[in-house]
Order: sequence, then structure tokens, then C-alpha cells
Amino acid sequence: MTDPDITRPAAADEGPRLLVLTGLSGAGRSTGAKVLEDLGFYVIDNLPPDLLRPAVELNDLQAGSRHLAVVLDSRGGFPLGDLEDHIRALEDAGIHVTLVFLDADDDVLIRRYEEHRRPHPLALGTLAESIATERSMMADLRLRADMYVNTSETNVHQLRNWFAHQLSPLVESHSMRLAVTSFGFKSGTPRDLDLMFDVRFLPNPHWIRELRPLTGRDPAVREHVLSSGDAAGFLDRLRDLLSFLIPRYREEGKSYVSIGIGCTGGRHRSVALAEELAGWLSGRGYHATVRHRDVDE
Repeated sequence: MTDPDITRPAAADEGPRLLVLTGLSGAGRSTGAKVLEDLGFYVIDNLPPDLLRPAVELNDLQAGSRHLAVVLDSRGGFPLGDLEDHIRALEDAGIHVTLVFLDADDDVLIRRYEEHRRPHPLALGTLAESIATERSMMADLRLRADMYVNTSETNVHQLRNWFAHQLSPLVESHSMRLAVTSFGFKSGTPRDLDLMFDVRFLPNPHWIRELRPLTGRDPAVREHVLSSGDAAGFLDRLRDLLSFLIPRYREEGKSYVSIGIGCTGGRHRSVALAEELAGWLSGRGYHATVRHRDVDE
């Protein structure tokens, strides 16, 4: 297998942005749409072209709105020939539009349909006739495309990696989502962690009477935990490790990383360190959330 044949890679711009994903049925649009969701796009499938501008304007007005991607193809029976006019009108209105066109050779498309035993959306006399008609319908869009991808010799994983690498510049630098979870080993370890760190080596506030009823979110416990030289050393090394790992995860197309920090009960040490780590990640421009699984037990 080889990498996709691509042209005119996208560049990041300021202002409202729309990505239109189109191309021949069977060329990989479903995979592309899923990757776009992983990258932080809000994906709408089969939106009529005349609703593109209202969708972009609504998405842009919403607080914390994400970049918008629309999947358009022959399934909806829309007048795709008018799509270029709609795109030109959007660009005239100051909306940045990136058109991504997925293609594949006829014999490859036929083989894929036969392997998956599903009908072509045009459902004409023969599969070859349906593909030829759809190719003719989309000829102008193919020429208009900002990014053209021929997936004939590309497997699903390569296509996913291509989308992640080529389209990640279209989203904010903090598009990778990081989830920090504190937990107690006595209640078991979370199943969905990518990285897990055990901080039971730190002094336990549970054994200090005035700190026992508090949690790692309280300033007194936080100060007790973080003032430890071992805690400072651990955080320094953890920051160095994440500074190395996160950019490489992103390069490989990973858009979500779950980090777990565990102590004995999940109320003091792990909570304080998870809060500190999430704050540091947010300060670095990442979208970081923190959850304390066992803090109320």
C-alpha cells in the first residue's frame, strides 16, 4: 500500500471555516467523516448546499463553536453542480472553504462494493454504470477541489492517518483533547486510560487528622501534597514526559489521550496532582478536562 495521492495541502486561516468533504461513493468518505469528528470538527452529513451558509453562521455564533465539516455526495440527490456557486458565495462572505475530494479507480470502487455487498446510491442498471454517472456528475467538483485524494492504493489506516496529518492545521493548536482522571487503587483502575501513574509513594494526608475529611481540591491538602520534594520531582518528570509524548501522539493522528493518576483512596494525593497537571496542560494551550472518580467515596 502507498500513501494517498494528494495536491494543494490546506493552510490555516483566521475566521469562520467550512470543510466540504465530497467525492465518489466508496472512496472513503465515511472514514474521513469519522476522523474529522476526532479532530474536533462538527460534521453534518448530506446537508443541502443552499443551507451551507446558515449552518456556518449558526456554528460561528455559538460559544465555543467547532470548525464545521459537511459531507456532500450523490446520496441526497442534491444539485451538486450548483455547489461551486454556493462555495463562491461563502468565500465572498469571508468564510474560508476547503473542498476535499476523494476518488478511486473504477476497478477499485467495483471491488469495494462487491466485497461489502452494498448497493451504489445511484442504483442504476449496473454498478459500472452507476460509478461512471457519478463520476460525470462530480467532474467539476474534482477540478475545483483544494485537496484531491486518490485512495485506490490506500487502506483504511493510511487514509485515517492522512486526514489527521493534513487536516489538523485547520483546527486550533489545542485540538487534541486530554482527560486527566484521579482515582483510588482500592476501587480498581479505570479501563480507558492511555497513561497511568501511581503516586502512592507520596506521604498520605489521610493520616493527618485535620486533613483526612478534606480532599485534594482543598488548599490545605493541595499545599501539603505539592510541597513535598518528591511531588515536585514527579511533576517535573511528568511534564517532561508529556511534552515529549503529546506532539508525537498528534503526529500519529491521535486526538484524545486519557491520563490517570492514582493513589490509595482517590481523595487526596491523586486529586491534588490531577488538578495541578490539568492546569499545566491548559496553560500550554491544550483542551484539558479533569475528573475525580473516587473523591466523594
